[in-house]
Amino acid sequence: MNEAKPNPYESPRHVDVPTDLPDGAKLLHAERPVTRKEIVAWALCDWANSAYSTLSITLLVNYITKLAIPENQPITAFGMEITGLRVWTWGLGISMFCAALMSPILGAMADARASKWKWLISTSFLGAICATLIPLAPVAQPWLIIGLFFVTSLSFELSFGFYNGFLPELADDESMNRLSGIGFAAGYLGGGLALAVVLVLFAIGGSIGLPDLPSRARAGLVVMGLWWGLFMIPAALWLRDRAKPRNIHAGMASTAFHAVGQVLRTLQNVRAYSVLSIFLAGFLIYNEGIQTVMSQAGYFGEKVLAMSASELMLLVLMIQMLAAPAALGVGWLSDRIGAKTTLLVCLAIWCALLVGAYFVSTKPQFWVMGVVVALVMGGTQAVGRSMMGVMTPEAKTAEFMGFFNLSARATSMVGPILFGEVMHATGSANAAILSLLSFIIIGMAVVSFVNLRRGIEQARAG
Repeated sequence: MNEAKPNPYESPRHVDVPTDLPDGAKLLHAERPVTRKEIVAWALCDWANSAYSTLSITLLVNYITKLAIPENQPITAFGMEITGLRVWTWGLGISMFCAALMSPILGAMADARASKWKWLISTSFLGAICATLIPLAPVAQPWLIIGLFFVTSLSFELSFGFYNGFLPELADDESMNRLSGIGFAAGYLGGGLALAVVLVLFAIGGSIGLPDLPSRARAGLVVMGLWWGLFMIPAALWLRDRAKPRNIHAGMASTAFHAVGQVLRTLQNVRAYSVLSIFLAGFLIYNEGIQTVMSQAGYFGEKVLAMSASELMLLVLMIQMLAAPAALGVGWLSDRIGAKTTLLVCLAIWCALLVGAYFVSTKPQFWVMGVVVALVMGGTQAVGRSMMGVMTPEAKTAEFMGFFNLSARATSMVGPILFGEVMHATGSANAAILSLLSFIIIGMAVVSFVNLRRGIEQARAG
């Protein structure tokens, strides 16, 4: 379920992977043509970290909320009871918010010093190591587990900025979509295969010295961390920055000042395009609800329906298989009835899903909901991304899309924390999931005021 990544604001992954990789002769930097090794190394980054994105929302959430810090054994800090659910929701929210604050600064420094490779490798391997250590940490030391989880989540979020930053260096305008599709497809395949490996591990655990579910869960989380780390090795060996350093002497303070100034200038530029501004506000609100639904679905299934980690992984695997072709179908529909109408239809389906989730009481009902989620998940993001694209002036594409991703991360802490606190106050996961309906409804209402034709005219005039 790659669209569930706390970095989900990219265009949907494609399953129709090209059989031939982009020809280096068609890419940038004719003096040093891009090699197949570089393309493979870059695509494997998504293959690698997708193991974390899919297994975190199925196995890791189960481990933290049931085994590491169960509800009947909370820890106390800051005058409040801290359960596994609070660790999960607050950890996700705060790590995403911190990533939003840090990304512009680190990104600007990486650009100035041509050090994206160092940051990509550092954050990826740090995340992979901490992910591997989570199941090895003694449950008698919950704060160690909490610290490892936070660093893993933060590293995961930060690494995506540096990974995405390599795309313009590896591809020209002609090959950009094709190379991006390769990366997206690698993510789908990698995340799905990692899920399948852990499912096999659960099935044969008894015969390989894993007698119970806790031991199998720990082994599965070790696989998650090792998968991330091992498949990052090609990037460590073959991927390098192609841009030349602009200012290797820029310090952290001056870099931070420059990054903040750039964000403020971009905010002023975006506000000059009134229709785009309205859409961006609506997107940030409804997307917060959707992403929280995806990140908390595993906990909901475990809490309400007592679904095992294996059952949740099978459900996510099914969604992985359906999401990409469904996104293509939504794209086809968008071409016929219009992007805005398609988006509003998708958001209406999300509203119906959340209302339905309040009444879910059986596993078959949850599986049916999973099918519906798969049908609209990728399509919702694809249509939203395309609307953002057509209302963005061509000369400001990189600037506005960077602000688009930054804004989405900066607001992404509200939904998980709301879910966790409603769950803590009511004891009902059904009520907690229903509370997210407010994001979808408000975001949908804002989007309804978007005049797409006018927005396109403003972009062309700009």
